[in-house]
Amino acid sequence: MSISDLFASAEDQLDLHERLRLYIEGVRERADRAVPWGPDTVGVPRQSCDSGLLRINDVAFYANARHEISTFAGLCLNLLSLHRPRDGGGISSAQAPAVQRCRCCMLRWPCPTIREMAELLG
Repeated sequence: MSISDLFASAEDQLDLHERLRLYIEGVRERADRAVPWGPDTVGVPRQSCDSGLLRINDVAFYANARHEISTFAGLCLNLLSLHRPRDGGGISSAQAPAVQRCRCCMLRWPCPTIREMAELLG
């Protein structure tokens, strides 16, 4: 399931926070299940020049990518656990529901952190 599939779902089914959480959990699960990458398992792409240093950098990138993606997904999930919607409180005589605020930064929901994550991951 891609992030596009999640964002295409009906608004009343999953909110933005839940869609992001599901997407990031999926990335982490796929990274954790993946076979470690290395030049003998996936091959290192050809370079425009045969610099040994560039080759070493590519191998290091592929070797560490699985762990780094999983760690990054964990960071994103931690941010999502901090930045969640909550009722903004207050009393309103209007029929509209009360304004939601972020539990962490207390800005209007969705807060800038969640908006940025949605934009970058979308």
